[in-house]
Amino acid sequence: MSSDSIVHESYISTRINHFLTGAGFPPVPDHIMMSLLVTLLLMILALLIRRNMQLLPQGMQNVIEKIFDMVEEMMRSIIGSEGPRYFPVIATVGLFILTGNLIGLVPFLGSPTNNINVTLGCALFVFFYYHYQGLRRRGFRSYIAHFAGPIWWMAPLMFPLEIISHLSRVMSLSLRLFGNIFGEDVILALLLLLSPWYLPLPVPMMVFAIFTSILQTYIFIMLSMMYIAGAVAEEGH
Repeated sequence: MSSDSIVHESYISTRINHFLTGAGFPPVPDHIMMSLLVTLLLMILALLIRRNMQLLPQGMQNVIEKIFDMVEEMMRSIIGSEGPRYFPVIATVGLFILTGNLIGLVPFLGSPTNNINVTLGCALFVFFYYHYQGLRRRGFRSYIAHFAGPIWWMAPLMFPLEIISHLSRVMSLSLRLFGNIFGEDVILALLLLLSPWYLPLPVPMMVFAIFTSILQTYIFIMLSMMYIAGAVAEEGH
Protein backbone atom coordinates (compact mmCIF):
# COMPACT_ATOMS: atom_id res chain seq x y z
CA MET A 1 0.00 0.00 0.00
CA SER A 2 1.47 3.36 -1.00
CA SER A 3 1.53 6.37 1.29
CA ASP A 4 -0.83 8.18 -1.06
CA SER A 5 -3.45 5.46 -0.81
CA ILE A 6 -3.10 5.44 2.98
CA VAL A 7 -4.40 8.98 3.35
CA HIS A 8 -6.46 9.17 0.16
CA GLU A 9 -9.82 8.18 1.63
CA SER A 10 -11.05 7.73 5.18
CA TYR A 11 -13.01 4.71 6.31
CA ILE A 12 -16.18 6.76 6.76
CA SER A 13 -15.92 8.11 3.21
CA THR A 14 -15.36 4.60 1.88
CA ARG A 15 -18.50 3.29 3.55
CA ILE A 16 -20.62 6.26 2.43
CA ASN A 17 -19.36 6.00 -1.14
CA HIS A 18 -20.05 2.26 -1.10
CA PHE A 19 -23.66 3.06 -0.18
CA LEU A 20 -23.91 5.84 -2.81
CA THR A 21 -22.55 3.71 -5.65
CA GLY A 22 -24.85 0.86 -4.62
CA ALA A 23 -27.80 3.24 -4.85
CA GLY A 24 -26.72 4.42 -8.30
CA PHE A 25 -25.18 7.75 -7.24
CA PRO A 26 -21.65 8.86 -8.20
CA PRO A 27 -19.03 8.70 -5.42
CA VAL A 28 -18.08 11.87 -3.56
CA PRO A 29 -14.36 12.70 -3.23
CA ASP A 30 -13.01 12.25 0.28
CA HIS A 31 -11.80 15.84 0.66
CA ILE A 32 -15.26 17.21 -0.22
CA MET A 33 -16.98 14.86 2.20
CA MET A 34 -14.57 15.72 5.01
CA SER A 35 -14.88 19.45 4.25
CA LEU A 36 -18.66 19.19 4.53
CA LEU A 37 -18.28 17.28 7.79
CA VAL A 38 -15.97 19.96 9.21
CA THR A 39 -18.44 22.67 8.16
CA LEU A 40 -21.32 20.77 9.77
CA LEU A 41 -19.38 20.28 13.02
CA LEU A 42 -18.52 23.98 13.21
CA MET A 43 -22.14 24.95 12.58
CA ILE A 44 -23.34 22.63 15.35
CA LEU A 45 -20.65 23.97 17.71
CA ALA A 46 -21.63 27.58 16.93
CA LEU A 47 -25.31 26.84 17.58
CA LEU A 48 -24.53 25.10 20.88
CA ILE A 49 -22.33 27.97 22.06
CA ARG A 50 -24.90 30.55 20.99
CA ARG A 51 -27.66 28.64 22.74
CA ASN A 52 -25.75 28.53 26.03
CA MET A 53 -24.11 31.96 25.93
CA GLN A 54 -23.92 33.80 29.23
CA LEU A 55 -23.16 37.39 30.14
CA LEU A 56 -20.41 36.15 32.45
CA PRO A 57 -18.53 33.58 30.31
CA GLN A 58 -17.75 30.24 31.87
CA GLY A 59 -16.28 26.95 30.69
CA MET A 60 -15.94 26.53 26.94
CA GLN A 61 -17.38 29.98 26.23
CA ASN A 62 -14.63 31.54 28.36
CA VAL A 63 -11.90 29.60 26.52
CA ILE A 64 -13.26 30.53 23.08
CA GLU A 65 -13.62 34.20 24.01
CA LYS A 66 -10.03 34.29 25.27
CA ILE A 67 -8.80 32.80 21.99
CA PHE A 68 -10.88 35.26 19.97
CA ASP A 69 -9.56 38.16 22.04
CA MET A 70 -6.00 37.06 21.25
CA VAL A 71 -6.81 36.91 17.54
CA GLU A 72 -8.42 40.37 17.63
CA GLU A 73 -5.38 41.81 19.39
CA MET A 74 -3.11 40.25 16.79
CA MET A 75 -5.25 41.78 14.05
CA ARG A 76 -4.94 45.21 15.63
CA SER A 77 -1.17 44.90 15.82
CA ILE A 78 -0.83 43.75 12.19
CA ILE A 79 -3.64 45.57 10.34
CA GLY A 80 -4.25 48.51 12.64
CA SER A 81 -7.19 49.90 14.56
CA GLU A 82 -9.64 48.67 11.92
CA GLY A 83 -8.29 45.12 12.10
CA PRO A 84 -11.27 43.66 14.03
CA ARG A 85 -13.61 44.48 11.13
CA TYR A 86 -11.99 41.57 9.25
CA PHE A 87 -12.29 39.26 12.24
CA PRO A 88 -15.33 37.23 11.02
CA VAL A 89 -13.55 36.17 7.82
CA ILE A 90 -10.20 35.44 9.46
CA ALA A 91 -11.84 33.53 12.32
CA THR A 92 -13.97 31.47 9.93
CA VAL A 93 -11.00 30.49 7.77
CA GLY A 94 -8.89 29.76 10.84
CA LEU A 95 -11.54 27.56 12.47
CA PHE A 96 -12.12 25.62 9.27
CA ILE A 97 -8.40 24.98 8.76
CA LEU A 98 -7.76 24.08 12.41
CA THR A 99 -10.70 21.67 12.57
CA GLY A 100 -9.75 20.23 9.18
CA ASN A 101 -6.20 19.64 10.40
CA LEU A 102 -7.24 18.02 13.68
CA ILE A 103 -10.09 15.85 12.42
CA GLY A 104 -7.61 13.55 10.71
CA LEU A 105 -6.42 12.41 14.15
CA VAL A 106 -9.86 10.95 14.86
CA PRO A 107 -10.09 7.23 13.96
CA PHE A 108 -11.88 6.49 10.66
CA LEU A 109 -11.78 10.14 9.58
CA GLY A 110 -9.37 12.10 7.38
CA SER A 111 -8.06 15.65 7.14
CA PRO A 112 -9.54 17.59 4.21
CA THR A 113 -6.47 19.83 4.39
CA ASN A 114 -4.21 16.97 3.28
CA ASN A 115 -5.66 17.54 -0.20
CA ILE A 116 -4.24 20.32 -2.38
CA ASN A 117 -7.70 21.19 -3.71
CA VAL A 118 -8.89 22.24 -0.24
CA THR A 119 -5.78 24.23 0.70
CA LEU A 120 -5.74 25.87 -2.74
CA GLY A 121 -9.38 26.83 -2.30
CA CYS A 122 -8.61 28.45 1.07
CA ALA A 123 -5.62 30.30 -0.41
CA LEU A 124 -7.64 31.55 -3.40
CA PHE A 125 -10.38 32.77 -1.08
CA VAL A 126 -7.84 34.82 0.91
CA PHE A 127 -6.27 36.06 -2.35
CA PHE A 128 -9.54 37.39 -3.77
CA TYR A 129 -10.72 38.67 -0.39
CA TYR A 130 -7.75 40.91 0.34
CA HIS A 131 -7.72 42.27 -3.22
CA TYR A 132 -11.43 43.03 -2.90
CA GLN A 133 -10.84 44.83 0.38
CA GLY A 134 -7.97 46.80 -1.15
CA LEU A 135 -10.11 47.90 -4.10
CA ARG A 136 -13.02 48.72 -1.81
CA ARG A 137 -10.91 50.72 0.61
CA ARG A 138 -8.59 52.60 -1.75
CA GLY A 139 -10.45 52.67 -5.03
CA PHE A 140 -9.47 51.04 -8.31
CA ARG A 141 -6.99 53.65 -9.52
CA SER A 142 -5.13 54.04 -6.25
CA TYR A 143 -4.98 50.29 -5.60
CA ILE A 144 -3.66 49.43 -9.06
CA ALA A 145 -1.16 52.30 -8.86
CA HIS A 146 0.61 50.77 -5.86
CA PHE A 147 1.58 47.79 -8.05
CA ALA A 148 3.70 50.17 -10.15
CA GLY A 149 6.01 51.11 -7.28
CA PRO A 150 6.96 54.54 -5.92
CA ILE A 151 8.92 55.66 -9.03
CA TRP A 152 6.88 56.03 -12.21
CA TRP A 153 9.66 55.14 -14.65
CA MET A 154 10.19 51.79 -12.89
CA ALA A 155 6.53 50.81 -13.41
CA PRO A 156 7.21 48.51 -16.44
CA LEU A 157 9.57 46.48 -14.23
CA MET A 158 7.71 46.67 -10.92
CA PHE A 159 4.22 45.84 -12.19
CA PRO A 160 5.05 42.32 -13.50
CA LEU A 161 7.13 41.61 -10.38
CA GLU A 162 4.22 42.61 -8.15
CA ILE A 163 1.83 40.40 -10.09
CA ILE A 164 4.18 37.42 -9.75
CA SER A 165 4.65 38.18 -6.06
CA HIS A 166 0.91 38.18 -5.37
CA LEU A 167 0.34 34.98 -7.36
CA SER A 168 3.16 33.28 -5.46
CA ARG A 169 1.27 33.97 -2.24
CA VAL A 170 -1.44 31.55 -3.36
CA MET A 171 1.14 28.83 -3.96
CA SER A 172 2.88 29.58 -0.68
CA LEU A 173 -0.28 29.41 1.42
CA SER A 174 -1.68 26.31 -0.24
CA LEU A 175 1.50 24.23 -0.59
CA ARG A 176 2.78 24.93 2.92
CA LEU A 177 -0.46 23.83 4.56
CA PHE A 178 -0.95 20.86 2.23
CA GLY A 179 2.62 19.59 2.56
CA ASN A 180 2.70 19.69 6.35
CA ILE A 181 -0.69 18.06 6.93
CA PHE A 182 -0.22 15.45 4.18
CA GLY A 183 3.22 14.50 5.49
CA GLU A 184 1.91 14.34 9.04
CA ASP A 185 -0.97 12.04 8.04
CA VAL A 186 1.33 9.77 6.04
CA ILE A 187 3.74 9.35 8.96
CA LEU A 188 0.92 8.63 11.40
CA ALA A 189 -0.66 6.10 9.04
CA LEU A 190 2.67 4.33 8.47
CA LEU A 191 3.35 4.16 12.21
CA LEU A 192 -0.06 2.64 12.79
CA LEU A 193 0.50 0.06 10.05
CA LEU A 194 3.98 -0.87 11.24
CA SER A 195 3.19 -1.00 14.96
CA PRO A 196 2.05 -4.34 16.44
CA TRP A 197 -1.55 -4.43 17.59
CA TYR A 198 -0.56 -4.75 21.27
CA LEU A 199 1.47 -1.52 21.30
CA PRO A 200 -0.24 1.82 22.10
CA LEU A 201 -0.85 4.38 19.41
CA PRO A 202 2.10 6.62 18.53
CA VAL A 203 1.11 9.16 21.18
CA PRO A 204 4.22 11.37 20.87
CA MET A 205 3.66 11.69 17.13
CA MET A 206 0.00 12.53 17.67
CA VAL A 207 0.94 15.25 20.17
CA PHE A 208 3.38 16.62 17.62
CA ALA A 209 0.63 16.47 14.96
CA ILE A 210 -1.66 18.56 17.17
CA PHE A 211 1.11 21.12 17.61
CA THR A 212 1.74 21.17 13.85
CA SER A 213 -1.97 21.60 13.12
CA ILE A 214 -2.21 24.61 15.44
CA LEU A 215 1.04 26.09 14.12
CA GLN A 216 0.00 25.79 10.47
CA THR A 217 -3.33 27.42 11.24
CA TYR A 218 -1.55 30.27 13.00
CA ILE A 219 0.82 30.80 10.07
CA PHE A 220 -2.03 30.77 7.55
CA ILE A 221 -4.15 33.37 9.36
CA MET A 222 -1.14 35.52 10.26
CA LEU A 223 -0.06 35.71 6.61
CA SER A 224 -3.67 36.43 5.62
CA MET A 225 -3.69 39.36 8.04
CA MET A 226 -0.43 40.67 6.59
CA TYR A 227 -1.85 40.49 3.06
CA ILE A 228 -4.97 42.35 4.14
CA ALA A 229 -2.84 44.97 5.90
CA GLY A 230 -0.79 45.53 2.74
CA ALA A 231 -3.93 45.80 0.60
CA VAL A 232 -5.80 48.33 2.75
CA ALA A 233 -2.77 50.41 3.81
CA GLU A 234 -2.91 54.04 2.81
CA GLU A 235 -0.53 55.33 0.16
CA GLY A 236 1.66 57.24 2.55
CA HIS A 237 2.15 54.43 5.08
